[in-house]
Amino acid sequence: MTNNLKEINDVQKIIDEILSLIDEAETKFNKARNWGFFDILGGGFITDLFKHSNLDSASDIMNKINYLLKDLQRELDEVVTPTDFSMNTNTFASFADFIFDGVLADAYMQSKIMSSLKELKNLRSTLLNIKSKLSNLSSNYYK
Repeated sequence: MTNNLKEINDVQKIIDEILSLIDEAETKFNKARNWGFFDILGGGFITDLFKHSNLDSASDIMNKINYLLKDLQRELDEVVTPTDFSMNTNTFASFADFIFDGVLADAYMQSKIMSSLKELKNLRSTLLNIKSKLSNLSSNYYK
């Protein structure tokens, strides 16, 4: 029984770490989104630099989240958790956003940012649900 409680605590620590990273990623994506709105309204190269700097930071955080999600999935092999929330910002879309800087490229990047924010929200919800179930499970051990 003590071993199960330790495993539950380990999983909860991983979830807490992921939730903290989600907060950081959301901050970066929100900053990128804000620069993206400015870019659509007529920003230029400097606006693109700020936007993509935040996207690069968010991408690094997403890679950390992805790594921790794989750890979490190993711990909870019976629970299916999403494990690929990396946003590849070094693709043609980024190139097009700089080179063909226009409303279509800017709007496309904005849609990718919004999609990533939605995925983070869904991931947070899933993790909070798992954490709640684990809390209920661990409280049953103390009864």
